[in-house]
Amino acid sequence: MQTQLNAVIFPLLGEINLSGTILLVFLVCVLAVICFEFVNGFHDTANAVATVIYTKALKPVIAVPWSGFWNFMGVLLGGVSVAMGILKLIPLNELMILPVEVGACMVLAVLLASIVWNLGTWYLGIPCSSSHTMIGAMIGASLGFTWYYGGRGVNWHQAEEIGLSLVLSPLVGFGLAVLLMMFMKHIIKSKQLFHIPTGENDRPPILIRLLLITTCTLVSFFHGSNDGQKGVGLLMLIMIAFLPVKFAVNHSIPQDKILSSLNQTEMVLHRNPTVNTAGNRLFSRLDSAIAATKAELSGKPITDNLKAYKFRQLIQKMNSEIEAIKTNKSIALKKGDEAILSDASNELLKVTDFAPIWVIGTISVSLGLGTMIGWKRIVVTIGEKIGNEHLSYAQGATAEIVAATTIGLSTGFGLPVSTTHVLSSGIAGAMVASGGTKNLNNGTLKNIAIAWVLTLPVAIVLSLVLFLFFHLFI
Repeated sequence: MQTQLNAVIFPLLGEINLSGTILLVFLVCVLAVICFEFVNGFHDTANAVATVIYTKALKPVIAVPWSGFWNFMGVLLGGVSVAMGILKLIPLNELMILPVEVGACMVLAVLLASIVWNLGTWYLGIPCSSSHTMIGAMIGASLGFTWYYGGRGVNWHQAEEIGLSLVLSPLVGFGLAVLLMMFMKHIIKSKQLFHIPTGENDRPPILIRLLLITTCTLVSFFHGSNDGQKGVGLLMLIMIAFLPVKFAVNHSIPQDKILSSLNQTEMVLHRNPTVNTAGNRLFSRLDSAIAATKAELSGKPITDNLKAYKFRQLIQKMNSEIEAIKTNKSIALKKGDEAILSDASNELLKVTDFAPIWVIGTISVSLGLGTMIGWKRIVVTIGEKIGNEHLSYAQGATAEIVAATTIGLSTGFGLPVSTTHVLSSGIAGAMVASGGTKNLNNGTLKNIAIAWVLTLPVAIVLSLVLFLFFHLFI
């Protein structure tokens, strides 16, 4: 028998009302996502410090906290577009109106599947992608949800975009690394830059050291802006699944600001009479969405899951209809009105696509701590085992420049990428440019490739099985 706990107060969360068992599951899920990011630090953040440590540019005791700080800044300043893109994979809105136990099943399945596979590959010293793992786990849990409840299930369009990003980014990283390394060899021609450190005291000259520290900083920052957001997305999944009234919409945005965006959008509609059927239909749908959202704003505050679900749906519909008008070539808006619609849409997006600062801070700290404890295994793999020769300064700098560029661009487009695979492929490309394909360690590359191929299906199956298992207890 479950005991209802009224007005339980937690720091940062305020008052929450969950039954005794569900409250325990909620706390376990929060701890699990912190553990996931901690394990992610073993894998991905270690990539950011691998070259700077291995080339003796910085000692681990300095490199790791430095990388952790810039990871924090990356998460803090990187926005939430990647986090929200990941959440779009799953039927989140449908989850909100079902009993909270269903959300608990999905969250637990995603987290446990991700942690089990990440820990296993870390133990073997294989640079496996936490991104692949988490996305596969989300797809598997969503398939289990559809099995029981039907509905939209997996957002396959979003999965296709994310999948394409994950597949192409290592290929881009490899190709760019080859080109950049060839440029360095034939244009710069610095013997010091191509030196391979041999002993503990064999440190790079000051300018090369500054180059390697800069590239480490950039990878750390962009890693935080991309991979850190995945943890933010997971933690927001927990908050929305268990506490939709508090976290389905951003209560910190004043109603006046939302109303102002609605009024601006309405004025654009009135200033732009349409002359075709398609335009009339789009304008009519947006006008209806504005009226419904205004009516919801004028009603009672959001105090139950159904009302939170309805308001979130209305805001999302508003953004969808605005985007449809902006992209319809048959609609010619008056000068400046498209910019007004974009501004209104961006303001409304903040109502549903957000993460509190404490969520971002929690993920940042978890990543940093994971780096400090688990970095060594992956550093050794990257420094010594991808190529048949040890890593030179030029190869390390090349790989990190390519990784930082690729990850930064992906974050700008709101797409997740695998830091592990981008950096590993960058090092492989630098090795090939230095000595051809014979310079690659086929054994290590084979292990990485096997992990890359297996991660998605294993995570899907594992998460699906876990969801079905946990659902037995509902």
